[in-house]
Amino acid sequence: MIKKRPANARETAAFALFAVAEDDAWSEGALHHFQQAAGLNGRDAALAARLTYGTLQNRSMCDFYLSKYSKIRLGKIAPRVLDALRMGVYQLTMLDRIPAHAAVGETVQIIRRYCRADERTVGFANGVLRAIARDQEAGKLPQLDCPDKESYYALRYSQPEWFIRALSAQFGQKEAGQIAQANNESAPSSVRVNRRKATPSEVAAHLQADGLEVCAHPTAENILLCTGGDVSTHPLFLDGTITVQDAASVVCVDTLDPQPGTKVVDCCAAPGGKSFYIAEKMDDRGNLVSCDIYEHKLDKIAQGARRLGLSCIQTRLADGREPQNDLIGWADFVLCDVPCSGFGILRKKPEIRFKTEEEIRDLPQTQAAILENASRYVKPGGTLVYSTCTVLEQENGAVVQQFLQQHPDFSLVPFSHPVFGAIGGMITLLPSLHQTDGFFIAKLRRAP
Repeated sequence: MIKKRPANARETAAFALFAVAEDDAWSEGALHHFQQAAGLNGRDAALAARLTYGTLQNRSMCDFYLSKYSKIRLGKIAPRVLDALRMGVYQLTMLDRIPAHAAVGETVQIIRRYCRADERTVGFANGVLRAIARDQEAGKLPQLDCPDKESYYALRYSQPEWFIRALSAQFGQKEAGQIAQANNESAPSSVRVNRRKATPSEVAAHLQADGLEVCAHPTAENILLCTGGDVSTHPLFLDGTITVQDAASVVCVDTLDPQPGTKVVDCCAAPGGKSFYIAEKMDDRGNLVSCDIYEHKLDKIAQGARRLGLSCIQTRLADGREPQNDLIGWADFVLCDVPCSGFGILRKKPEIRFKTEEEIRDLPQTQAAILENASRYVKPGGTLVYSTCTVLEQENGAVVQQFLQQHPDFSLVPFSHPVFGAIGGMITLLPSLHQTDGFFIAKLRRAP
């Protein structure tokens, strides 16, 4: 990761983009690191975030414009220079409150200072950005010319064409476009209120008094949507009154519906949000075994449990595919939230869109193995919930249906939700419809 300290919002965003490209860093972690290094808060922190996420979310569109104005093939441009140019193009073509001279001038300075560029390269970048700024002002930017809707959505929203075509086949062409558009929108901070400590209205009033904009989530009653500040540093977070968690994750645990005094296994528990909510719904009474394959993630779960004042969580180092003999037939409730492609959380991790179809091809096999193992922990009459943070059918309903064919002692359980109504055992939550992460939930029960 780049060692220098950024001086302003644009440098912060550029450094985060460099870290994503050069170090395979997650944009969220890299951005947070450089925001802290620069001492940014308020408007500057928000601008750095918008530039980082916006550039990643619109990379194909930025490249489309650059390819029309650059005499050098994009593949021949130095990676840092190209990332900086993308950020400049994003400001010029997709943000309407940034003066063109600021977008051009600051981008050129970043290229001069941090991209090991000679004056010829600096002049090239300046010329390209000025030409785009001039045509943007005159309304003469090149128009997209795509053979069909799917290729248009793929370019307009910078998401893989194979992914858009999969969405179109699964949800229909119109809904595919709406999902793609929603994937590029900013996601507010989603916090769940610990009802053992406060009510949502009490928390909202406190956060608003501290300058945050807060509204209730339309899907989950204990979720508040917040903008205008970092909730992870707020005193209510530090004392365990709130925790960062998406509404889809809350709906998943509500579907599991664990009861106080019962035995629960969370098979792939990191980063711990679902385990925390499970323990709260259990009123911290009973036994919750939270498993993960990485010890450092288990340490974070244990830290979070202490912050929230939860004592019923027992962390365990375990591979979700390998049976834990003492848990076989032990649990009343099992949550199997499996590793997945992540194509439901593009709003929050925009770099996921750069995965290829080949990279995720073997995931259903791994997911099926974890589901198979998790089912062994369910006692007769017990409940099993399978979930992912993707919207792709091959990782969701197809895995569940294959499991049910092989295990006649399990069946789908219809359930209801106060917003979604009656559900026939499986549901896919979509950012375009439900203002949540893209998320899949299936509820199964083992025969008595």
